[in-house]
Amino acid sequence: MSGEIAQAFAKAKARGEGVLVAYAMAGDPDLPRSVDVFAALVEGGADIVEIGVAFSDPIADGPVIQGASERALKAGSTLKRVLDEVVPEVRRRCPQTPLVIMTYVNVVMAMGEERFAKLARERGVSGAILPDLPPEESADLRATFDAAGLDLIPLCAPTTPPARAEAIARDARGFVYCVSVAGVTGMRAELPPDLSQRLDLVRRASPVPVVAGFGISTEEQARTLAAHADGVVVGSALVRAAHADGPQAAKALCANIKRGLKR
Repeated sequence: MSGEIAQAFAKAKARGEGVLVAYAMAGDPDLPRSVDVFAALVEGGADIVEIGVAFSDPIADGPVIQGASERALKAGSTLKRVLDEVVPEVRRRCPQTPLVIMTYVNVVMAMGEERFAKLARERGVSGAILPDLPPEESADLRATFDAAGLDLIPLCAPTTPPARAEAIARDARGFVYCVSVAGVTGMRAELPPDLSQRLDLVRRASPVPVVAGFGISTEEQARTLAAHADGVVVGSALVRAAHADGPQAAKALCANIKRGLKR
């Protein structure tokens, strides 16, 4: 696990808090202004920032993040521009906050796995999440990332059988991203009743922290999950708030959810 990510979890634990991983889309509404959104997330209490890189076929994402991806692509967002223009500015404004890239494996392959890992690490990125990369096909890329000092953060779905979930956890870097609901990203009024049991199972097998994501948008949901996970990921609710009302709205929502993670 990268030192930055491990330190973020350790600091939050010492404060008696779960970790808030906050997502926004680089390039939404444009590259410079998206930096303001990322900085606002940290001001609101985000412990780790997840930087979305737009892709034309974001199969894991619901309507809110699909819309953000379309806006970012129209604004000229590319992986190279995100690494060159957005990441360094977020790093400058939020020097203590680990940055994680979230995109799709085709985007990384188009740049070249080794080149991406090298550039991302040089720019100050701590890890990457590639939701369409199957665990069975991840070993080579994980080794490439390991060599560069970049964590390949795996996802574990609600439909993942227990034995497979444990195997995914054992090979995890950074943290395990437990997907809380079947389907795509987006706000949910209720989370599955068996989610706490699945989180407990993965935590027992995982050498790294476990966070829950997809569908989490309220302080109360964060509070419910804090007893069973080391943190939560919030994306669609923050993207919607920033798009509708600007960075300060996303900051306020971060602060609300962070209150739910105090133990």
